[in-house]
Amino acid sequence: MIIGYARVSTQDQNPDLQVDALEKAGSEQIFQETITGKSRERPELSQCLRTLRKGDVLVVWKLDRLARSLKDLVEIVQDLHDREIGFKSLTESIDTTSSGGRLVFHIFGALAEFEHDLIRERTIAGLKAARARGRKGGRKPAMSDSDIRKAAAMLSDSQITKTGVAAHFGVTRTTLNASLQRLGEVPLNKIR
Repeated sequence: MIIGYARVSTQDQNPDLQVDALEKAGSEQIFQETITGKSRERPELSQCLRTLRKGDVLVVWKLDRLARSLKDLVEIVQDLHDREIGFKSLTESIDTTSSGGRLVFHIFGALAEFEHDLIRERTIAGLKAARARGRKGGRKPAMSDSDIRKAAAMLSDSQITKTGVAAHFGVTRTTLNASLQRLGEVPLNKIR
C-alpha cells in the first residue's frame, strides 16, 4: 500500500499541491497536517507511521515535510527500513525501494552523522578554550563565596536556624548545606 503524508506550517498555506502530487504518485491514503515542522508533537505523522506495515511505501512531496532536521529524517527513514517499509520523496527523487535510492539516503545519513560529530568537536573545543581563559561552564552557584561566609557567621548564633538563613538568602536548606560544604565553612552534621 502507498501511503502519503502532507504537511503545511500554517493555516494560511494550502496542502493541495502536495496532495495532488501524492495522489498522482499512487497514494491510496493521505495523512494531512497543519503544524510547524519544529513541533515535536505531530499527531497525523504519528498516526501515519503507526498505519504503515511491512511492504508499504511512505511518500512525501518533499523531505522537509517529513522531518525537523536531517538527523530526524535519518531516524525516521531508518525506522521505516528496519520495519521493511519503503520511502519516497517526490521532489528530491529519493526512492529507498531501489538500490540507487538507498545509496543516496545512506549518503544523507553519513552527512548527518558527520554534521553531528563536527558540532560535538566544536563544542568541546569551545569549552576547552573557555577553561583555558579561566571560565567554567555550568550554572552559576546560587550563593557566592561571600554569601556563604555570611551564612556561616549567622549560623554561629545558636538562635538562628539553617531554615532561617536559607530563607534570608533565598535558597533552599539543601542548597545552603551544599554551599557551606563546598567552602568547608560548616560541617553538614551541624544541622538545626
